Amino acid sequence: MAGTSAEAAGYRTHSDRTRLILALVCACQFMVILDSSIVNVALPSVQRDLGFTATGLAWVVNGYLLTFAGFMLLGGRAADLFGQRRMLIGGLAVFSAASLVGGLAGTAGVLVAARIAQGIGAALLAPATLAVINTGFTETRARAKAFGAWSAAGGIGGMAGAIAGGAITTGLSWRWVFLINVPIGAVLIAVALLSLSGAPVRRRESLDLIGAVTGTAGLAALIFGVMRSADHVWTSGQVAGPVGAGLLLLAVFVVVEARFATRPLVPLRLFRIRQVAVGDALLLLFGGISIAMWYFTSLYLQNVLGYSALRTGLGQTPAAVTFMVVARASAVLLPRIGARPQILAGSACLLTGFVWLSRAGADSGYLLGVLGPTLLIAIGIGLTFPTLMAVATADAPDGDAGIVGGLAGTANQVGGSIGLAIFATVAGTNAAYGHVFLAAAGIAAMIAVVASTVMKSTEWERNS
Repeated sequence: MAGTSAEAAGYRTHSDRTRLILALVCACQFMVILDSSIVNVALPSVQRDLGFTATGLAWVVNGYLLTFAGFMLLGGRAADLFGQRRMLIGGLAVFSAASLVGGLAGTAGVLVAARIAQGIGAALLAPATLAVINTGFTETRARAKAFGAWSAAGGIGGMAGAIAGGAITTGLSWRWVFLINVPIGAVLIAVALLSLSGAPVRRRESLDLIGAVTGTAGLAALIFGVMRSADHVWTSGQVAGPVGAGLLLLAVFVVVEARFATRPLVPLRLFRIRQVAVGDALLLLFGGISIAMWYFTSLYLQNVLGYSALRTGLGQTPAAVTFMVVARASAVLLPRIGARPQILAGSACLLTGFVWLSRAGADSGYLLGVLGPTLLIAIGIGLTFPTLMAVATADAPDGDAGIVGGLAGTANQVGGSIGLAIFATVAGTNAAYGHVFLAAAGIAAMIAVVASTVMKSTEWERNS
């Protein structure tokens, strides 16, 4: 009896610690994604107070997104080399300190610098959360549930940004959009110190500096050029120059990793793992799906139906809640039915929903024109995104969980940046959002084709 009681107490202690770790990584993911969107509503107030030009104001958003995507590979490998706990806490510290500087900024330059530093902190933090899930949740069902919760936290963070940003800016000040991260970050650092193991990392290796410089600079240049396509044609020097430089640097990066680096930043052997390669390719495509859903639906509500920013956020809330519920449910289904059926079902929902949404016009109304299709798209995202993240990271070799997570996150972020630029070109000056939604439906079809023809059976599938 005494032994049984002790075992039960030990199980409860382990279970409580596991739940605390899951809550920690979900809160980190929520904060990182929330900061991608929460500042948008506050931009007019920021411009008035700090005297931003219209071009400079865009860098309050772009500075964060650029370094977030550009430094994620470096953050992923750093988690492998220096420890997940250390990098998660370090990322939180950098993110929180940069938020404090941003909230107290007295000039435009200081705020942009703070946003760039926030992006670096996020790039250190996000791969570490994925690595913690991969190494801390080794049982198939537990890992699937963890990915479902992590995905739902990010989705809700993205959608909560518009509502929270509007409420904070109206009720307090735009500065609290940044300052609120400071106490939250302090609490999460304390939780990380208590819950995550402080065991030493398995290996001590020097960082691949040449790979880090060429890979990070290449990604940053590529994304920078793509971002500039919003204001310049693709063939202009402002776009083609940085895009070409980025592609050249990435080509040099691949050569360095393949031929010269003794301990590469991104071991190319990882791409011989089919699930990593296919999962990252699908996440690259899926980045465009996310942009089409949240960003362009928001523009449609405001520019076509005449909604305010706050009403737009509220109008998208049902889809956000649906996504959260389905993402958690998909985690339960994944070990039972497998990855391919779930991705195909999600793609079917995405395809149908975007085709339906493409038919909406100024006289369609909210219920049938927007709510119906976006709920269907949200179901598709909830089925697809956590499944893709699980597939892309499930087969990570020992010691490579961080960089595999970094690759998955980078693929999704780069896909979103490229998708935003391409869809903006598709929409053109006439705000032809129907064309954007049809293009997104085409991406959903591509995801289904790749999943059905290339993806092999994995540990997530019962039948091989």
